[in-house]
Amino acid sequence: MAIEENGVADSATLVSDGVTRYPVAPGYRVNVRRGPGTKYGIVRTLPYGMSVPVYCQKPGEWINGPYGTSNLWDNIADGEFVSDAYVRTGSDGYVAPRCD
Repeated sequence: MAIEENGVADSATLVSDGVTRYPVAPGYRVNVRRGPGTKYGIVRTLPYGMSVPVYCQKPGEWINGPYGTSNLWDNIADGEFVSDAYVRTGSDGYVAPRCD
């Protein structure tokens, strides 16, 4: 599945489990945290060029990143969140269900 923004297709793709993977901002190694904010511990750091699934999203700490300022955090695995400001979803809003 390609998403277009300003006439340019990005590399979002639909994976076999029905969850779309979105690219992390080029040139950034993004910290993955246990919750939606920098006060939560770092679980791991994503390598350059990574794409991530977004299973659900929840509001949390406001973060300024390459894709703007956002308080949305993307759940990329069980107990793992990254700021949506570092993920090219093509939207300033929700692209996945809200997390419980």
